[in-house]
Amino acid sequence: MAELVDLKDLDDETARKILRAATGKARELNTRMNVALVGVDGNLKAFFRMEGAWTGSVDISIRKAKTARYFNMPTGELGKLSQPGGPLYQIEHSNGGLITFPGGLPLTTRDGDIVGAIGVSGDTVENDHAVAQAGLQYFQEN
Repeated sequence: MAELVDLKDLDDETARKILRAATGKARELNTRMNVALVGVDGNLKAFFRMEGAWTGSVDISIRKAKTARYFNMPTGELGKLSQPGGPLYQIEHSNGGLITFPGGLPLTTRDGDIVGAIGVSGDTVENDHAVAQAGLQYFQEN
């Protein structure tokens, strides 16, 4: 029988605090965001839709988080690799649809363990990334 591997995962309380940090940054930027967190397994762990955030961005935020976790890299970096002629051209059509523009980041501990990912959508990709970065920064500092 195969041995089970003990994977570190994002715990519930930390997930809620990351959501608060990210939405705090969104408020600072005067924008409304959808913020999704996935656990180590890539499945949705926590989600918050700010009042007035675009409904169409709900799915995008979740897919950004999943994409960041599936490939353990920022979605914007994956986007650079998936341009025409790039080594991962058209990868966004795999896995039921990926998002390959900024706003998704792996949640990496100080020890280098990836425990999940954050995905943010609702404004410019620059603001999406800034809000995701605020969530990651909170996670890494606490």
